[in-house]
Amino acid sequence: MTAPQPAPSAAPSDAAAATEQYVLTLSCPDKQGIVHAVSSYLFMTGCNIEDSQQFGDHDTGLFFMRVHFSADAAVTVDKLRASFAAIGDAFGMEWQIHRSAERMRIVLMVSKFGHCLNDLLFRSRTGALPVEIAAVVSNHTDFAELVASYGVPFRHLPVTKENKPEAEAALLELVREEDVELVVLARYMQVLSDDLCKQLSGRIINIHHSFLPSFKGAKPYHQAHARGVKLIGATAHYVTADLDEGPIIEQEVERVGHDVTPDQLVAIGRDVECQALARAVKWHAERRILLNGRRTVVFA
Repeated sequence: MTAPQPAPSAAPSDAAAATEQYVLTLSCPDKQGIVHAVSSYLFMTGCNIEDSQQFGDHDTGLFFMRVHFSADAAVTVDKLRASFAAIGDAFGMEWQIHRSAERMRIVLMVSKFGHCLNDLLFRSRTGALPVEIAAVVSNHTDFAELVASYGVPFRHLPVTKENKPEAEAALLELVREEDVELVVLARYMQVLSDDLCKQLSGRIINIHHSFLPSFKGAKPYHQAHARGVKLIGATAHYVTADLDEGPIIEQEVERVGHDVTPDQLVAIGRDVECQALARAVKWHAERRILLNGRRTVVFA
């Protein structure tokens, strides 16, 4: 007679095993107890810290932190935000909690140079950039066909001195309607008004060649070639009312020799611009950047 076999143990249900991933970012005046309060809160709410980064700035007296954690699927982001509010208030924090799986909705803006636009569209399509491009806005129609090939809506907003307020109002309306968190100036060659910069403070990223302010105006790479530069680069930064002087996020450089032509400088410069801008957008979308006055803290 065959002995009865023990019943197989029940496998945990998918619901019990399922977890959600979250990111908590915060900044506040630096003092004792911040890390303990945050980690204790996560422990008491049944969350598990996946990784954590922090920085205390002795110059500004501010503390910055980014925590990637997991929680049971029954825990919602609204519950987390509601329960964390007391800790945020106690330490005077500026804080946010977001689901890691949420792809940040962004708008790209471009004029007549399409290298950064094409790079960001491709990275988004392949999953290398964790964003959802809600629309591409341009004051020209040169790249309408390119944008359409990626299945992204294209919005033509021509800008003149006379209609600039109306064009910017239309952009703000698009941002609100599409729930856009970030506007990326992918070589958009119009200067934004002070009012628009204030309304979207910390939510606009620009890219420019690092020759500013030494080589302003038309054909900066040709100016640089005439001066025999040996190092070229690009800077990605947040946009403020001070033209090209917002908090810097990322910079990329490339050494060049005496035998490089102006056209080769332009080509190298475009590659450098694409790299710097893509990293800046990726880090912003992953909520790795915290503003620190006129500087940034980047937990890359």
